[in-house]
Formats: sequence, C-alpha cells, structure tokens
Amino acid sequence: MSSGQSRHSQGQSLYTADERQRRDASRWTLVQGILAPVQFVIFIISLWLVIRYLLTGLGEDAATASIVVKTLALYTIMITGAIWEKDVFGQYLFAPAFYWEDMVSMLVLALHTAYLVALFTGALSVTSLMLLALAAYAAYVINAAQFVLKLRTARLQSPHHQRLDGSAMEAAQ
Repeated sequence: MSSGQSRHSQGQSLYTADERQRRDASRWTLVQGILAPVQFVIFIISLWLVIRYLLTGLGEDAATASIVVKTLALYTIMITGAIWEKDVFGQYLFAPAFYWEDMVSMLVLALHTAYLVALFTGALSVTSLMLLALAAYAAYVINAAQFVLKLRTARLQSPHHQRLDGSAMEAAQ
C-alpha cells in the first residue's frame, strides 16, 4: 500500500485494533473532539463577518480579527491533531489512514498562512485579503467534510456498531 492510499480505500478498517485502543486512550482524541466544533463556530462567525464586509464595506476590523482568530484556531487544531496522529498511528502527519485529509489540511494551512503574511506585510488590499480568506475557508470546508466522513466511517467500523448491525440482522431473520 502506498503512503497515499488509506486502508479504507483498500476495503480495510480505518483503525487496527491497537490503533483503536490508542485512539480511545489518547487525551488528544478529546481535545480534537472539543476543538473541531469550536473552530467550526469561529469559522461560521468569521464567514458571516467577511461576507458582510464584502457586501456592505462595514466591519473591516471585526472581519479581519475574526480571520486571525480562525487562523490561530486552525494552527491549534493542526498541532494537536498531529500529536493525536502520533499517539494513534506513530507518525505526526500523513499516516496512511489520514493521508488525503492531511494533504488538504496542508492547503488549508498554506492559504490561512498566506492571509496572515499578506495582512502583516500589506501585500494585498482589504478586499483581496477578504477574498483570500474566502478561498482559505472554501478549502477548510472541504477538509472539514473529509474529517466528518472519516469520523462517520470510523463509527460504522466500530466493533460496537458492527455488533448492533449483527444483532439487528439476527433479529430480522
């Protein structure tokens, strides 16, 4: 299996039994479970502020501050996510089970970082900065969807869920 292929794409379980045990024992699993929805709420608020600015010209400072806060939240979840990946899979990034999610995460990080660089260097106009933020946010939405789908896959592959499915099938017979 190449580094770019996940076990899931090969029809295998997302986690081995040992990885599932490490995932469940890692404190970083809870941290990720808390940070992900917090970051999403920050994103929704920031998206609204950016769109409001682009449509009305109002709230430049609030929109700008919200993008910076969103970027800091992103950095936090990326660092703690890398630690989580190390705990579970033994490597900080690009574990086969999360290879494509990590690849898109790098694009998300690059776009958010480009925003900060452009903001602090004055390289772009305010409107261009807001459009760059929207591009970063579009990449973030794709990445968030990847992780939600991966979480769903993990739940469907959990031993508890499979026992429930087996019990339901037996009851139907």
